[in-house]
Amino acid sequence: MPAFASPPNPQAYNEQVWSLVRQIPFGKVATYGQIAKMLPPPNGVEIESYAAFAPRWVGGAMAACPDDVPWQRVINSQGKISERAGAEKQRQLLESEGIIFDTKDKVDLKKYGWSGRNDEVIPQQPSLF
Repeated sequence: MPAFASPPNPQAYNEQVWSLVRQIPFGKVATYGQIAKMLPPPNGVEIESYAAFAPRWVGGAMAACPDDVPWQRVINSQGKISERAGAEKQRQLLESEGIIFDTKDKVDLKKYGWSGRNDEVIPQQPSLF
């Protein structure tokens, strides 16, 4: 399996990540791996390689995201905030959205995890026929 330090076209991949992360609703979180699984592998990257490297690529995209991306809503697979500069700010932002951390600094992914779809019910317009 070839090693991929970054996607073949990092900017295009990052744009896909950011577009997806912008869809995570207020008060919900997603994991790096979950975001990666929602995106197709870039051309030329086999599924096995993609599965191995993509969560790190998502992390790289989040580290470089524009201001309009709710970066705080992406956490690690353990339901924790990854240790790095800005971790305390991330926790503050999540708590301000009503997300609660347990005594082990974890978020309950069953309660706060985003399913990857819009859970809001969209009213149907009446049929004209």
